[in-house]
Amino acid sequence: MSNAALTLLPEKDCQYDIISLGEVMLRLDPGDRRIRTTRSFDAWEGGGEYNVARGLRRVFGKRGGIVTAFADNEVGRLVEDFILQGGLDTSNIIWRKYDGIGREVRNGLNFTERGFGVRGAIGLSDRGNTAISQMKPGDFDFDALFAKGVRWFHTGGIFAALSGSTADVAEEAMKAAKKHGTIISYDLNYRPSLWKSIGGEARAQEVNKRLASFVDVMIGNEEDFTASLGLEVEGADDHLTNLDTSSFRKMIEKAADIYPNFKVVGTTLRGVKTATVNDWGAVAWSRNEGFVEATHRPDMEIYDRVGGGDSFASGLIYGLMELDTLQQAVDFGAAHAAIAMTTPGDTSTATLAEVTKLAGGGSARVDR
Repeated sequence: MSNAALTLLPEKDCQYDIISLGEVMLRLDPGDRRIRTTRSFDAWEGGGEYNVARGLRRVFGKRGGIVTAFADNEVGRLVEDFILQGGLDTSNIIWRKYDGIGREVRNGLNFTERGFGVRGAIGLSDRGNTAISQMKPGDFDFDALFAKGVRWFHTGGIFAALSGSTADVAEEAMKAAKKHGTIISYDLNYRPSLWKSIGGEARAQEVNKRLASFVDVMIGNEEDFTASLGLEVEGADDHLTNLDTSSFRKMIEKAADIYPNFKVVGTTLRGVKTATVNDWGAVAWSRNEGFVEATHRPDMEIYDRVGGGDSFASGLIYGLMELDTLQQAVDFGAAHAAIAMTTPGDTSTATLAEVTKLAGGGSARVDR
């Protein structure tokens, strides 16, 4: 059953439940060490848009695929192998001929230090000149993809910021999705490092405001709506430790007025006390049901925060696809993220049973 806020294409008429468009990088993680001093890294894959589709596939059992591009070399094939382990269809990957040293095209690397206590997490992306950043309108036949039947399409502000052309590709994909009746979600995912050399916050707002007009379900965190859409959250301090849900409700109401196409808005609320202790919550809104708030989890222990917002998005989307109310959907999103942040890596290792238990008020008592 799909949530009343949205009308999805029938599952039986579609080849895919979820398609994401975005970059997938090789994540290199020093574990409990520092990037600058480590002698070894754990490796896996990750990417803001990709993580959402993978979560929907591995945790929630949905049929998914990824539209992305790689340089055709051993690193690209390693990331492909990770994607295959995640269960996503890889037939929509564009492979670019590798020139031998990466002068013309390469694959992205993401060095991620998870932080501890007073030492915050660090993300260092080495993603210039990547295959996906060179993608241009016309490189991929989105009309043919969505004609196969796709219930949900997801992309976001990370992909849109990769180059001067990727926002145009996102718009091309959104128009094709709209034509074929696919629900579109977009995670604002503001990253200052991606925008600073191409116009900064002003350019981010220009791009995201344009793309927002195609979006059915808009997702973001405490700072995304301000940096990406210019919507201020009253009372939020510079360090985002004073998070009043009433202020977010006012901001969401304003967003819904500006963008009448928004059917659902979901916002995570993270109060960072230390790298390993956060206050965690979420609110959501729909035109049918108004505002709902997930269970607030003060002083929640964090092992690895990277990918938490993506896990919220996949849980929320699952709820909107399969559950009856927006309250259930936001509870699933917040609970999935809470579990995902207890393990290392961008991608979730949770199970549907675990998410269902926590969303329903379950505890961390041992299961035997």
